[in-house]
Amino acid sequence: MRSRFLFPLLAVLAACHQTAGVTPRPPRDSGASRGAAVARDTALEQRAARLELRVLEEEAQVADLQARLDEARQEVVRAMAKLQTVASRAEAASALAEAEIALQTVRAAAGDQPGPELAQATDLLQQGTAEFGKQNYGGALYLANQAKSVAGVGKGRPGDPVRAGLRPGETPFAAPIRLQAAARGNVREGPGSAFRVLFTVEAGAQLVGHSATDQWVRVTDDAGRSGWIYLTLVGRRPNGGR
Repeated sequence: MRSRFLFPLLAVLAACHQTAGVTPRPPRDSGASRGAAVARDTALEQRAARLELRVLEEEAQVADLQARLDEARQEVVRAMAKLQTVASRAEAASALAEAEIALQTVRAAAGDQPGPELAQATDLLQQGTAEFGKQNYGGALYLANQAKSVAGVGKGRPGDPVRAGLRPGETPFAAPIRLQAAARGNVREGPGSAFRVLFTVEAGAQLVGHSATDQWVRVTDDAGRSGWIYLTLVGRRPNGGR
């Protein structure tokens, strides 16, 4: 009689002992952990893309300053050659007139957001006019050429999309940045996926960056089209491609 109850009791005790010795393990790759990993990856990609843009902006600014310096040196060489041959009054007057026309073009394009080149070119033109009044035609010619040169640098900027008015949170780059599309992507009317798609660029398409928000970059393409593209869809042009 005892054996009828003893064996089932022993079996139950053995089963309880085996169950107590097993440590439950949490499920792998839960939905929460996958979501956190994806969020971390996206944040890192965006941070890396923003840092890359900062580097490209600084490189573009240095290249822009170097281009201005090279142009100034060329103008000095040309001006010195003119000075050695004693420039004529008519030549200096013509150069001053051309500089004035160039400045008028820049003023009209800049509107109410004139760049620093406009003020510099205006000052050079005023100096050239003063030298012309002193009958220093060589000096007037040199300063007129300098004014035209500075105005020529500034002419490429007022037409940038940034000049049309900044959006809230939009930060213009110190100088335009040469970019290329890292993948096929949409260029939108504004900095957000809810804005209308203006056009699509293929991977490798060459773009120029003008400004950025936290996650979007304002760009133009070779055809002159302008819009916003997602931050991680653009990157550096290989070997500083033009």
